Amino acid sequence: MTKPILVVGAGPAGLAAAHSLASVGQKVILVEKEDTLGGAPILSGYAKLVPSGEWAKDAIGSMVDRVVKNKLITVHKGMTVNKYTGNSGAFKAELSSGKSVSVGATILCTGFTHFDSVNKPEWGFGTYPDVVTTTQVEQMISSGKGVRRMSNGEKPKRVAILLCVGSRDRQIGREWCSKICCSVSANLAIEIREELPDCHVYIYYMDIRTFGLYEEVYWQSQEEHKVKYIKARIAEVTSDGDKIIVKGEDTLVKRPITIPFDLVVHAIGMDPNVDNMLISSIFGVDLHHWGFLKQENMYGTAGASSRAGVFVAGSSTGPETIDDSIAQGNAAAMSALASVSKIAAE
Repeated sequence: MTKPILVVGAGPAGLAAAHSLASVGQKVILVEKEDTLGGAPILSGYAKLVPSGEWAKDAIGSMVDRVVKNKLITVHKGMTVNKYTGNSGAFKAELSSGKSVSVGATILCTGFTHFDSVNKPEWGFGTYPDVVTTTQVEQMISSGKGVRRMSNGEKPKRVAILLCVGSRDRQIGREWCSKICCSVSANLAIEIREELPDCHVYIYYMDIRTFGLYEEVYWQSQEEHKVKYIKARIAEVTSDGDKIIVKGEDTLVKRPITIPFDLVVHAIGMDPNVDNMLISSIFGVDLHHWGFLKQENMYGTAGASSRAGVFVAGSSTGPETIDDSIAQGNAAAMSALASVSKIAAE
């Protein structure tokens, strides 16, 4: 009989990995540092997911339920792994509770951190209350209260969504595309228009990268919901005391543009987990030069890290969609199972 497999992180990737392993009779120990399972979609109050259109609380909530109810999965909430020693097939993990567990392999599904828009001060976040983030708008929608101005609670009549905030920006050390922002923003624009049909929604972009969803989300937002797209370079976001003023250059017609808005939304990117240096040290795995957990041997063993018997999946390895995070969690689960099964058979 093989030892349990440790899964660290109970977001979409971790939940998928744990369920996948338990489905074939493998015991799992699932460790989550928060007191709530589900990762960013639940903890940050996401609204409707792309492309399924399901509410996050329902889609990810069902993944949580099947894990919690599975007798082969032991869940430790509000805990972390403080020490990790041994070799593939015979690891020992010491939890923050003081308990030690013996495991055959580990899958790190430790997720990401939302970019903090305070690091982009020229775009108004933290200065003007009506400059918010996509996460805040998701929370407005999922709470049922609807999209409102933060300054006075009024329904906005004109909204701007600024793409690539904390992504593809060398000046602030964020060189990567965060992969999900274009699709999430187009979807949010649709949701705003559905709730507030008299509200004009503009999306400011450098490029549109709706991975695999170009026709389904991008064109739908324009043709059916009349969302306006402006290819632009933004200079600054200011205020006249009531409206939020977005100043920049329309790069298609090569002229400056200044438009007042009731609400400006930062489409925030995905940063490496703030704990990745510590995670790297504890589990003895390498980091990518951007700070995410590094994948090795991508064309051989799915989810392989630099340490034998330790696997990685989901947005811990870089910006990722929920669907692809789930797929990677499932793939890493099979790699981990193969590794412990091979050792048990020797």
